[in-house]
Amino acid sequence: MLVLSIYQSFISGLLATTPLEAIGVIAGIVSVYFSKKEHVWVFPTGLVNTIIYIYISIKGSLWGEASVNVYYTIMSVYGWYLWTRKTTEHHQLINITYSSRNEWVQQLIFFSSIYIIIFFLLTYVQQSFAEGAIPWADALGSASAYTGMWLMAKKKIESWFWWILTNLVSIPLYFTKGYVFTSVQFLCLLILAIAGLMEWRKKIKLIN
Repeated sequence: MLVLSIYQSFISGLLATTPLEAIGVIAGIVSVYFSKKEHVWVFPTGLVNTIIYIYISIKGSLWGEASVNVYYTIMSVYGWYLWTRKTTEHHQLINITYSSRNEWVQQLIFFSSIYIIIFFLLTYVQQSFAEGAIPWADALGSASAYTGMWLMAKKKIESWFWWILTNLVSIPLYFTKGYVFTSVQFLCLLILAIAGLMEWRKKIKLIN
């Protein structure tokens, strides 16, 4: 019965997908494909996705995810700038690298801080006016996404680990909110994130 119920929710959710959500999903998948290829078009296509999902997240009481998409929008502009900068020899200014031990510590502190802030803010929002909010899950997906985007702009391989966590959390989170097509998007992004991790690892081996 549980499987049947999930299947029925999945079908009804797909049928209820709006054109705006569909555009956002397609743009998101295309953006991650470009990031996998280390192509600068990750950022303009990503901007289409993030701007749409600011609206969708607010409408679905996913306030943490809304804040993430505002942050994505800002960081996409920043990342676009970094990825297009060249040295005097016309080489890319930044290349794919692994994080150092100190950078790992910074990531964990950053993630933990963002999680705590968003969790408590969403708990307040839930109690005040948005009963549909899911503080722990929204905060987890949001904090990992904040961290992943920060590292993606700097071309750190570890960004893919954070994207994988973000996608794992977001698949059921958006499904429960009725955004089934978006949850399918995150399933596709999960597969692309794993592929992106593998491809970036191959690229750094060639560089070294």
